[in-house]
Amino acid sequence: MTGQAGAALRISVVTLSFNQAPFLEAALASLHDQHYPGLEHIVVDPGSTDGSREILECWRPRLSALLLDPDKGPADGLNKGFAAATGDILGYINADDLALPGSLAAVAGHFAAHPGLGQLLGRGWIIDRAGERVRETGSSQMSLADFGHGAMTYLQQAHYFSRAAFMAGGGFNPDNRTSWDAELLVDMALGGATALNVPDRLGAFRLYGDTITGSGRLAQRMAEDLARIRCKALGRRPRGLDRIEAPARLLARRLRDPVATLGGIAARLRPDPAAG
Repeated sequence: MTGQAGAALRISVVTLSFNQAPFLEAALASLHDQHYPGLEHIVVDPGSTDGSREILECWRPRLSALLLDPDKGPADGLNKGFAAATGDILGYINADDLALPGSLAAVAGHFAAHPGLGQLLGRGWIIDRAGERVRETGSSQMSLADFGHGAMTYLQQAHYFSRAAFMAGGGFNPDNRTSWDAELLVDMALGGATALNVPDRLGAFRLYGDTITGSGRLAQRMAEDLARIRCKALGRRPRGLDRIEAPARLLARRLRDPVATLGGIAARLRPDPAAG
Protein backbone atom coordinates (compact mmCIF):
# COMPACT_ATOMS: atom_id res chain seq x y z
CA MET A 1 0.00 0.00 0.00
CA THR A 2 1.05 3.57 -0.53
CA GLY A 3 0.42 6.43 1.84
CA GLN A 4 -2.59 8.70 2.17
CA ALA A 5 -1.44 11.25 -0.41
CA GLY A 6 -4.08 10.15 -2.88
CA ALA A 7 -6.96 9.74 -0.43
CA ALA A 8 -8.96 12.65 -1.88
CA LEU A 9 -8.64 11.60 -5.52
CA ARG A 10 -11.96 10.77 -7.13
CA ILE A 11 -12.18 7.23 -8.49
CA SER A 12 -15.10 6.48 -10.80
CA VAL A 13 -16.00 2.80 -10.84
CA VAL A 14 -18.56 1.41 -13.28
CA THR A 15 -20.40 -1.83 -12.50
CA LEU A 16 -22.10 -3.60 -15.38
CA SER A 17 -25.09 -5.55 -14.08
CA PHE A 18 -27.12 -8.03 -16.08
CA ASN A 19 -28.91 -10.94 -14.42
CA GLN A 20 -26.26 -11.48 -11.74
CA ALA A 21 -28.55 -11.17 -8.71
CA PRO A 22 -26.83 -13.93 -6.66
CA PHE A 23 -23.55 -12.00 -6.71
CA LEU A 24 -24.64 -8.38 -7.13
CA GLU A 25 -24.81 -7.28 -3.50
CA ALA A 26 -21.38 -8.71 -2.76
CA ALA A 27 -19.94 -6.73 -5.67
CA LEU A 28 -21.59 -3.50 -4.53
CA ALA A 29 -20.57 -4.01 -0.91
CA SER A 30 -16.98 -4.76 -1.88
CA LEU A 31 -16.69 -1.17 -3.07
CA HIS A 32 -18.84 0.69 -0.54
CA ASP A 33 -17.59 -1.18 2.53
CA GLN A 34 -14.18 0.38 1.91
CA HIS A 35 -15.64 3.79 2.86
CA TYR A 36 -13.30 5.48 0.42
CA PRO A 37 -14.42 9.15 0.39
CA GLY A 38 -13.66 9.76 -3.28
CA LEU A 39 -15.68 6.86 -4.71
CA GLU A 40 -18.08 7.64 -7.56
CA HIS A 41 -20.00 4.44 -8.27
CA ILE A 42 -22.04 4.15 -11.44
CA VAL A 43 -24.11 1.04 -12.15
CA VAL A 44 -25.38 0.15 -15.62
CA ASP A 45 -28.21 -2.39 -15.92
CA PRO A 46 -29.73 -2.63 -19.42
CA GLY A 47 -32.60 -4.94 -18.47
CA SER A 48 -32.10 -7.56 -15.78
CA THR A 49 -35.12 -9.77 -15.06
CA ASP A 50 -33.77 -11.88 -12.19
CA GLY A 51 -34.30 -9.51 -9.26
CA SER A 52 -31.19 -7.41 -9.86
CA ARG A 53 -33.28 -4.30 -10.50
CA GLU A 54 -34.93 -4.64 -7.07
CA ILE A 55 -31.53 -4.97 -5.41
CA LEU A 56 -30.28 -1.89 -7.25
CA GLU A 57 -33.28 0.15 -6.17
CA CYS A 58 -32.39 -0.60 -2.55
CA TRP A 59 -28.83 0.53 -3.22
CA ARG A 60 -29.80 3.59 -5.28
CA PRO A 61 -29.23 6.10 -2.41
CA ARG A 62 -25.58 4.97 -2.17
CA LEU A 63 -24.93 4.99 -5.92
CA SER A 64 -23.72 8.04 -7.80
CA ALA A 65 -25.77 7.06 -10.85
CA LEU A 66 -27.96 4.16 -11.93
CA LEU A 67 -28.37 3.83 -15.70
CA LEU A 68 -31.23 1.56 -16.76
CA ASP A 69 -31.48 2.20 -20.50
CA PRO A 70 -31.01 -0.67 -22.97
CA ASP A 71 -27.63 -0.90 -24.64
CA LYS A 72 -26.01 -2.68 -27.58
CA GLY A 73 -23.89 -5.02 -25.48
CA PRO A 74 -21.45 -4.95 -22.57
CA ALA A 75 -18.88 -2.66 -24.20
CA ASP A 76 -21.56 -0.17 -25.17
CA GLY A 77 -22.97 -0.25 -21.63
CA LEU A 78 -19.53 0.42 -20.14
CA ASN A 79 -19.02 3.32 -22.53
CA LYS A 80 -22.31 4.81 -21.31
CA GLY A 81 -21.23 4.36 -17.72
CA PHE A 82 -17.89 6.07 -18.22
CA ALA A 83 -19.55 8.86 -20.18
CA ALA A 84 -21.38 9.69 -16.94
CA ALA A 85 -18.21 9.50 -14.82
CA THR A 86 -16.47 12.60 -13.49
CA GLY A 87 -13.37 11.11 -11.85
CA ASP A 88 -9.84 11.35 -13.18
CA ILE A 89 -9.19 7.69 -12.22
CA LEU A 90 -11.45 5.03 -13.73
CA GLY A 91 -12.06 1.34 -13.18
CA TYR A 92 -14.81 -1.26 -13.49
CA ILE A 93 -15.97 -4.13 -11.32
CA ASN A 94 -18.58 -6.39 -12.87
CA ALA A 95 -21.62 -7.53 -10.90
CA ASP A 96 -20.17 -11.00 -10.25
CA ASP A 97 -16.65 -9.86 -9.31
CA LEU A 98 -15.17 -8.10 -6.27
CA ALA A 99 -12.97 -5.17 -5.34
CA LEU A 100 -10.69 -6.22 -2.49
CA PRO A 101 -10.50 -4.39 0.87
CA GLY A 102 -8.32 -1.27 0.76
CA SER A 103 -7.99 -1.39 -3.01
CA LEU A 104 -9.41 2.07 -3.71
CA ALA A 105 -7.07 3.82 -1.28
CA ALA A 106 -4.14 1.87 -2.75
CA VAL A 107 -5.11 2.87 -6.29
CA ALA A 108 -5.42 6.52 -5.32
CA GLY A 109 -2.05 6.43 -3.60
CA HIS A 110 -0.29 4.97 -6.63
CA PHE A 111 -1.79 7.52 -9.02
CA ALA A 112 -0.90 10.35 -6.63
CA ALA A 113 2.69 9.11 -6.44
CA HIS A 114 3.01 8.84 -10.24
CA PRO A 115 1.59 11.96 -11.93
CA GLY A 116 0.71 11.32 -15.55
CA LEU A 117 0.31 7.56 -15.03
CA GLY A 118 -1.97 6.01 -17.64
CA GLN A 119 -2.65 2.46 -16.45
CA LEU A 120 -2.27 0.68 -13.10
CA LEU A 121 -2.04 -3.13 -13.17
CA GLY A 122 -2.38 -4.98 -9.88
CA ARG A 123 -2.82 -8.50 -8.56
CA GLY A 124 -5.74 -10.38 -7.09
CA TRP A 125 -7.56 -13.69 -6.83
CA ILE A 126 -9.48 -16.09 -8.98
CA ILE A 127 -12.52 -17.10 -6.91
CA ASP A 128 -15.22 -19.69 -7.48
CA ARG A 129 -19.00 -19.36 -7.53
CA ALA A 130 -19.10 -19.45 -3.70
CA GLY A 131 -16.44 -16.77 -3.40
CA GLU A 132 -13.70 -19.15 -2.26
CA ARG A 133 -10.17 -18.37 -3.41
CA VAL A 134 -8.90 -20.71 -6.13
CA ARG A 135 -5.52 -19.12 -6.83
CA GLU A 136 -3.63 -15.86 -6.92
CA THR A 137 -3.18 -14.15 -10.25
CA GLY A 138 -2.24 -10.80 -11.71
CA SER A 139 -1.22 -8.83 -14.73
CA SER A 140 2.24 -9.18 -16.19
CA GLN A 141 4.29 -6.20 -17.34
CA MET A 142 2.48 -4.21 -20.01
CA SER A 143 4.07 -5.16 -23.31
CA LEU A 144 2.39 -4.90 -26.69
CA ALA A 145 4.86 -7.45 -28.05
CA ASP A 146 4.06 -9.92 -25.25
CA PHE A 147 0.33 -9.40 -25.73
CA GLY A 148 0.67 -9.85 -29.46
CA HIS A 149 2.39 -13.18 -28.91
CA GLY A 150 -0.15 -14.44 -26.36
CA ALA A 151 2.35 -14.14 -23.52
CA MET A 152 0.74 -11.49 -21.33
CA THR A 153 -1.55 -12.14 -18.37
CA TYR A 154 -4.18 -9.56 -17.45
CA LEU A 155 -6.53 -9.23 -14.48
CA GLN A 156 -9.28 -6.77 -15.39
CA GLN A 157 -10.56 -6.47 -11.81
CA ALA A 158 -7.15 -5.07 -10.79
CA HIS A 159 -6.91 -2.61 -13.68
CA TYR A 160 -7.41 1.13 -13.18
CA PHE A 161 -6.60 3.91 -15.63
CA SER A 162 -6.67 7.65 -16.06
CA ARG A 163 -9.46 9.47 -17.86
CA ALA A 164 -6.86 10.82 -20.30
CA ALA A 165 -5.72 7.28 -21.17
CA PHE A 166 -9.30 6.11 -21.64
CA MET A 167 -10.08 8.99 -23.99
CA ALA A 168 -6.84 8.55 -25.96
CA GLY A 169 -7.65 4.84 -26.38
CA GLY A 170 -11.09 5.62 -27.76
CA GLY A 171 -13.06 3.78 -25.10
CA PHE A 172 -14.44 0.26 -25.48
CA ASN A 173 -15.04 -1.29 -28.89
CA PRO A 174 -18.82 -1.91 -28.90
CA ASP A 175 -18.46 -4.58 -31.57
CA ASN A 176 -16.30 -6.73 -29.29
CA ARG A 177 -18.59 -9.12 -27.38
CA THR A 178 -15.97 -11.34 -25.73
CA SER A 179 -12.76 -9.49 -24.78
CA TRP A 180 -13.57 -5.79 -24.73
CA ASP A 181 -11.42 -5.38 -21.61
CA ALA A 182 -8.27 -6.70 -23.28
CA GLU A 183 -8.88 -4.56 -26.35
CA LEU A 184 -9.16 -1.45 -24.19
CA LEU A 185 -5.87 -2.36 -22.49
CA VAL A 186 -4.14 -2.55 -25.88
CA ASP A 187 -5.84 0.54 -27.30
CA MET A 188 -4.75 2.64 -24.32
CA ALA A 189 -1.17 1.40 -24.69
CA LEU A 190 -1.25 2.22 -28.39
CA GLY A 191 -2.57 5.66 -27.42
CA GLY A 192 0.59 6.29 -25.41
CA ALA A 193 -0.60 5.43 -21.89
CA THR A 194 2.21 4.54 -19.50
CA ALA A 195 1.67 1.50 -17.27
CA LEU A 196 2.73 0.58 -13.74
CA ASN A 197 2.56 -2.89 -12.23
CA VAL A 198 2.05 -3.03 -8.46
CA PRO A 199 2.02 -5.98 -6.03
CA ASP A 200 -1.24 -4.87 -4.36
CA ARG A 201 -4.15 -7.33 -4.48
CA LEU A 202 -6.91 -5.13 -5.88
CA GLY A 203 -9.66 -7.35 -7.26
CA ALA A 204 -11.15 -10.82 -7.55
CA PHE A 205 -12.40 -12.49 -10.72
CA ARG A 206 -15.24 -14.96 -10.15
CA LEU A 207 -14.77 -17.85 -12.56
CA TYR A 208 -17.66 -20.31 -12.90
CA GLY A 209 -19.63 -22.11 -15.55
CA ASP A 210 -21.92 -19.27 -16.61
CA THR A 211 -19.22 -16.72 -17.42
CA ILE A 212 -17.94 -16.23 -20.96
CA THR A 213 -14.53 -17.55 -19.92
CA GLY A 214 -15.85 -20.39 -17.77
CA SER A 215 -18.53 -21.69 -20.11
CA GLY A 216 -16.63 -21.51 -23.36
CA ARG A 217 -19.90 -20.71 -25.16
CA LEU A 218 -18.24 -17.99 -27.23
CA ALA A 219 -14.89 -19.74 -27.61
CA GLN A 220 -14.68 -19.34 -31.38
CA ARG A 221 -15.71 -15.68 -31.27
CA MET A 222 -13.23 -15.02 -28.46
CA ALA A 223 -10.43 -16.69 -30.42
CA GLU A 224 -11.22 -14.46 -33.39
CA ASP A 225 -11.36 -11.31 -31.26
CA LEU A 226 -8.08 -12.10 -29.51
CA ALA A 227 -6.37 -12.87 -32.83
CA ARG A 228 -7.48 -9.49 -34.15
CA ILE A 229 -6.34 -7.67 -31.01
CA ARG A 230 -2.96 -9.42 -31.11
CA CYS A 231 -2.46 -8.24 -34.67
CA LYS A 232 -3.33 -4.74 -33.52
CA ALA A 233 -0.81 -4.97 -30.68
CA LEU A 234 1.95 -6.16 -33.04
CA GLY A 235 0.98 -3.79 -35.81
CA ARG A 236 1.07 -6.64 -38.31
CA ARG A 237 -0.30 -10.04 -39.23
CA PRO A 238 1.27 -13.24 -37.80
CA ARG A 239 4.45 -14.53 -39.39
CA GLY A 240 6.40 -17.77 -39.29
CA LEU A 241 8.98 -16.73 -36.70
CA ASP A 242 6.17 -16.07 -34.20
CA ARG A 243 6.01 -19.83 -33.63
CA ILE A 244 9.43 -19.54 -32.00
CA GLU A 245 9.11 -16.17 -30.35
CA ALA A 246 5.70 -16.78 -28.74
CA PRO A 247 6.70 -19.75 -26.51
CA ALA A 248 9.97 -18.00 -25.60
CA ARG A 249 8.08 -14.94 -24.42
CA LEU A 250 5.59 -17.10 -22.55
CA LEU A 251 8.39 -18.92 -20.73
CA ALA A 252 10.04 -15.62 -19.80
CA ARG A 253 6.75 -14.31 -18.41
CA ARG A 254 6.23 -17.42 -16.31
CA LEU A 255 9.73 -17.16 -14.90
CA ARG A 256 9.08 -13.54 -13.95
CA ASP A 257 5.86 -14.46 -12.10
CA PRO A 258 6.35 -17.87 -10.43
CA VAL A 259 3.53 -17.27 -7.90
CA ALA A 260 0.87 -17.05 -10.59
CA THR A 261 2.43 -19.88 -12.58
CA LEU A 262 2.57 -22.29 -9.64
CA GLY A 263 -0.93 -21.25 -8.59
CA GLY A 264 -2.24 -22.12 -12.03
CA ILE A 265 -0.58 -25.52 -11.92
CA ALA A 266 -2.01 -26.21 -8.46
CA ALA A 267 -5.50 -25.24 -9.62
CA ARG A 268 -5.30 -27.67 -12.53
CA LEU A 269 -4.17 -30.47 -10.22
CA ARG A 270 -6.89 -29.82 -7.62
CA PRO A 271 -9.62 -32.52 -7.72
CA ASP A 272 -12.91 -31.39 -9.21
CA PRO A 273 -15.66 -31.75 -6.56
CA ALA A 274 -18.24 -32.19 -9.31
CA ALA A 275 -16.42 -35.26 -10.53
CA GLY A 276 -17.49 -37.21 -7.44
